[in-house]
Amino acid sequence: MASGTTTDAPHTPASGPAAHHALRPEGELHFWQGEFIDDAEAAARLAGLPAIVERALGETLPTETVLAACDALSTALREPGSPVRTRLAAQLDGDGGDPHESAATLTELAAALTRPALERKLRRELGGLRPERLTRPDARETVFEAWAPVGLLVHIAPGNAAAVAPLSVVEGLLTGNVNVLKTSGSDTLLAQHLLAELAAADPTGALARRIVALRFPSSRQEWLRLMCAPADAVAAWGGEDAVAGITELVPPGCRLVEWGHKISFAYLTREAWCDPAVLAALAADVCRLDQQACSSPQVVYLDTEDTDEVFAFAEEFAAVLAETSAAFPAPALDAAEQAEITTTELVARLEQHLGLTKVITADDGTWRVLADTRPALTASPLHRSIWVKPLPGKDITATLRPMRRYLQTAAIGGNRADTARLSRAVLTAGALRVTPVGAMLDGYDGEPHDGVYALPRYSRRVSVKADDSFTSTACLDDLVAAPVNPAPPTGELLDKAGVQEQLRTLAPEHAHLYFRSGGTTGAPALSLFTNDDYDTQMRAAAHGLLAAGFDPARDRAANLFFCGGMYGGFISFFSILERLNATQIPMAAGTDHAAVAEALVTYRADAVFGMPSYLWQLFHSQGELLRAYGGIRKVFYGGEHFTAEQRRILTETFGVQVIRSASYGSTDLGPLGYQCAHAEASVHHVLTDLHTLEVLDPEADRPVAAGQPGRLVFTSRARAGQRLERYQIGDLGRTVDGVCPCGSHAPRIELLGRYGEVMRIGTYFYHYRRFVEAAQQQLGYRGEVQLVLSTGAGCEHLAVRLDRQYAPEPEQARTAFLAAIPELESAVGEEGLLTCTVEITDSRDFERTAGSGKLRTVIDLRTASA
Repeated sequence: MASGTTTDAPHTPASGPAAHHALRPEGELHFWQGEFIDDAEAAARLAGLPAIVERALGETLPTETVLAACDALSTALREPGSPVRTRLAAQLDGDGGDPHESAATLTELAAALTRPALERKLRRELGGLRPERLTRPDARETVFEAWAPVGLLVHIAPGNAAAVAPLSVVEGLLTGNVNVLKTSGSDTLLAQHLLAELAAADPTGALARRIVALRFPSSRQEWLRLMCAPADAVAAWGGEDAVAGITELVPPGCRLVEWGHKISFAYLTREAWCDPAVLAALAADVCRLDQQACSSPQVVYLDTEDTDEVFAFAEEFAAVLAETSAAFPAPALDAAEQAEITTTELVARLEQHLGLTKVITADDGTWRVLADTRPALTASPLHRSIWVKPLPGKDITATLRPMRRYLQTAAIGGNRADTARLSRAVLTAGALRVTPVGAMLDGYDGEPHDGVYALPRYSRRVSVKADDSFTSTACLDDLVAAPVNPAPPTGELLDKAGVQEQLRTLAPEHAHLYFRSGGTTGAPALSLFTNDDYDTQMRAAAHGLLAAGFDPARDRAANLFFCGGMYGGFISFFSILERLNATQIPMAAGTDHAAVAEALVTYRADAVFGMPSYLWQLFHSQGELLRAYGGIRKVFYGGEHFTAEQRRILTETFGVQVIRSASYGSTDLGPLGYQCAHAEASVHHVLTDLHTLEVLDPEADRPVAAGQPGRLVFTSRARAGQRLERYQIGDLGRTVDGVCPCGSHAPRIELLGRYGEVMRIGTYFYHYRRFVEAAQQQLGYRGEVQLVLSTGAGCEHLAVRLDRQYAPEPEQARTAFLAAIPELESAVGEEGLLTCTVEITDSRDFERTAGSGKLRTVIDLRTASA
């Protein structure tokens, strides 16, 4: 996956392919859709390959399934002594391999298979973590695009890099393809066994059905023909002759993806070649992997025309190379490798008599420096054999461009200005990568390979152009079936205190964005996100806003959420609207209601976003202006709820046509759900791209029956670093069965309030919403309600606060509450357990959270007074 070597979550189950394949019978060299088979069975199955591919492609492979399995395998590989690592190490060491090299290979594979590495690759190469889903890249248009698999992807792997074959198949899985891999008949069975472990890490079996890994020599042409005949793309590693042989087998219309041999070099200015640290780093690049990687240096160019400087440098560098080489065990060479080195040396020694070259070699033959006065690029015989040549900076393009097809990595040694100038020169000449000296073999997650990204080459960009009836549809796939997500994890439940404890050990690279909660249900809490996670969440919330009825092509949005104090409301909706390419007036909630209303009219806002309590105050304090304007058609709210009476007033008095939740979410988890045009009251679809939901019994940690109320517990799958698994968010809700009338199969929940809105006072339990409903139904009240619990003389006290603008006389209101809530009447009356009063006050005197401006619905002062 990464340049350099040609390479570019739960525990593995104890059963399935990974559990029994260590006992593979002798002669079973091939892994085929979950089982090991022998040559005869492989030959029989190859004949039916087209039908097998068609069946496998009949089911969509969610990217999340691949990520979860890869991360599980990576976790097992990182554990010293784990059964998985032990089994795979045996494949590398079985034929007398170097244990240190085997360990390095497994470590490389573990790093490449981590979720963060693969997610970064997906973001860089395919633009997001769910590239297979048909979504709208420009929300102003009803055009849906996705990355689709090419179909059958054949991999012809090289024999010089053990990690390449399995990682190439992982790239094929990330793009949803059915993968048939060929490894060399002389290779170990590492690829087959690692892919078996990967398949076993997927409980759905979907990965196994898309993996075939064969091991046979290229001389078996009939098998190669059977593999390539139905292929939609063939990824081939090797030299020109090997790739040419594969080309003959590729059918018309099949995409051939060539990963050919490359040559890399170092280029040093005078300042750099006089620096001992640079020479030591260069020697390390030569010795690491014995130049078997395409990114290993084969030539060192000096920015000079003086041949004496070339020969002098060769002598100096030879001493450094001798010292460095002694620290790297030299592998034994076969006859062909030794013959190539001997031939190259002999020719160079003959040319010494012409003054063209100078040869310096180790006494034991483990390394050699070949100085040459001619600048033309020359391939090295490898195995610590390095050419040294002159090449003035002005001649770089003319000298190297004829070899542009073969150039890969150039290491630049020089100061900052030299690095900038020379980087542009070697890239113009055809180089694909530029690195510091000493880092030629190092890569990074998501790095292009040989100048291109692999995943788009293994995919097709597909599109669906729809009509205006799809304006509120964010993803076409949701109209077909519910997304397939991994089962929620098991283990302890996480609460807010646990989340805050996690933050103490969160690595700095996972803490880019800092938010604080509004503090509605307690002290404000800190939440941390990476920038990538934040972007993923904002895009998901943006898709939900389309379903809610926001039209970025026509609507003019005024963002009136609260801002400042690290509160995320305003910033999040600014980001959401930005990702929708929407027209936005970023006002934020301000105390000068007249100025806000004037701006709404001046800038022709027709959709407002904000807290219900703030928007309610704004509409009524500026009612005359806003009624005259009559342009506010849509209200999108968050954090609180509008009452039925408030909705009626907004609709009948102010002409609002749509009143809908902008998003259901929390500061620590981010967006959790969204409303569609058919969502009534507090019903929301779950953002399954981001989270897995459980509904647990309020009194016990067990699932409730479908449709029954319980605690909402979320596991976030789109977070780096911070693991929010089985997080009790503090909300009560229930699942809603059936397909939504909007056509989406995304699961739905009905929110039933918060734990904190259920209070116990005077021995009885009450829900805050009962007081809101009583005020609406008994009094026609349309303002806010706030409950204050305290300890009085001899018994507890409940105060119900109402807004003076809408409230009746206090005693009338008290009588209505007692009549509507029988438990309250009993506790206050005959039982004498509670006193109850109604306080009439101005809306501005209601207690609100400092960060978000949310109304504190229940204020419990009993602890403070105790």
